[in-house]
Amino acid sequence: MIIDSHSHAWQTWPYKPLVPDASSRGQVEQLLWEMDRNGVDKAVLVCAQIEHNPANNDYVAERVRSYPDRLVQFADVDCMWSSTYHTPGAATRLKEAAEKYRLKGFTHYVKDDYAWFESDEGLAFFKTAADYNLIASIALNPAWQPALRKLAARFPHTPFLCHHMSLAKVGDEAGLNEILKSAEVPNIYIKLSGFHYVSQVGWDYPQLDTHPVVRALYKAFGPTRLCWGSDYPVVRFFMTYQHALEAFRTHCTFVPPIDQALILGLNLQQLLDKAGR
Repeated sequence: MIIDSHSHAWQTWPYKPLVPDASSRGQVEQLLWEMDRNGVDKAVLVCAQIEHNPANNDYVAERVRSYPDRLVQFADVDCMWSSTYHTPGAATRLKEAAEKYRLKGFTHYVKDDYAWFESDEGLAFFKTAADYNLIASIALNPAWQPALRKLAARFPHTPFLCHHMSLAKVGDEAGLNEILKSAEVPNIYIKLSGFHYVSQVGWDYPQLDTHPVVRALYKAFGPTRLCWGSDYPVVRFFMTYQHALEAFRTHCTFVPPIDQALILGLNLQQLLDKAGR
């Protein structure tokens, strides 16, 4: 069982300059082709209602209905590019999204307003996540980790799943140490995705310079709180889907096969089985 914890799909390619195949490169069917070719059973679609894609939640929901056994939607709720980002009513908007899309999880990308997690609005937002038994897929850098630890301790039954190794960077020991401290909170999880973001040279497959970071995360969080992810199709700026998989499966030889199986899919399947209503 292999489950991709971090992929995207868009009707129109969102990044500038637009690619020649802008109307097809981000389509779900491209992802499914890559999954089939590489033996990946299921993927979480992390919605992002960014440039040219204001209705990405609806597009992804429609494609999930077409491929219910292969795809899971984590809706974009009040991410940092949204006009509603950290404005009053966040809890209501999360409730509406959870019911409309029958969510098991949602995604939330943040800026540098760390105090919001402790605000009345922020706490109501995550209380709603807890009430609906949702996985919180969070894009934040190491500076957010102290605030995340407090938040996760308040909501101990909500899994908080940090994108792309929480944006650790090779050479940033202080940032990595903040992430490692969060291993003390048992409901904080880390995606082993975004090797190209962590590396000093993103295109230099298999990003061997990231291995001290991956080793440290593996040692701190153990094999049961890490989840592999591809970052497809954005990863194509740096490498192929197959490379994104093999950067972990083939080249992180310090992770034994029994633990690789957990990280490649069994951990996330367990979270998904428990999530939602």
